[in-house]
Amino acid sequence: MLRAYLSVSLLLFMLLLAGCSSAPEPTKVAAPSPNQLLLPVKTLAAFEQQWRGVPYRYGGSSKRGIDCSGFVQLTYQQLARMNLPRTTEEQASRGVKVARSELVSGDLVFFKTGWSSRHVGIYLSHNNFMHASTSEGVTISSLNTPYWRDAFWQARRLIAITQ
Repeated sequence: MLRAYLSVSLLLFMLLLAGCSSAPEPTKVAAPSPNQLLLPVKTLAAFEQQWRGVPYRYGGSSKRGIDCSGFVQLTYQQLARMNLPRTTEEQASRGVKVARSELVSGDLVFFKTGWSSRHVGIYLSHNNFMHASTSEGVTISSLNTPYWRDAFWQARRLIAITQ
């Protein structure tokens, strides 16, 4: 009898807990107004000009050579005072996902460039993004070129946390 009472009590307790849970609302990302952009296109373009042509170097983080995730990390650190992880995979988990059609200046754009290879850049405007290219070093490329269009994986918007 006691065993049946405990079983029923446990079942009722579990049902009570389950009834209190709810699924979180999906994140909706509104396009920021131009004065709310974390990194305006003019600021990004000026920064890219300072780094243009710096050769690609895997694991690099200086003007002697830099890789794609290092360039993104450095850009956000210097221009937005935001600390991002060092690797493309870790950066791809930050912020909120946005549709390619909703990209704004400063959004991160990610690409699958091989079976297990990933690449990251920073969206500017008009389908252009800046990145550290293995063939050209730091440069600006178009999302409309067949290579980048086909390799496009996802885009993420980083949100500044203000207190």
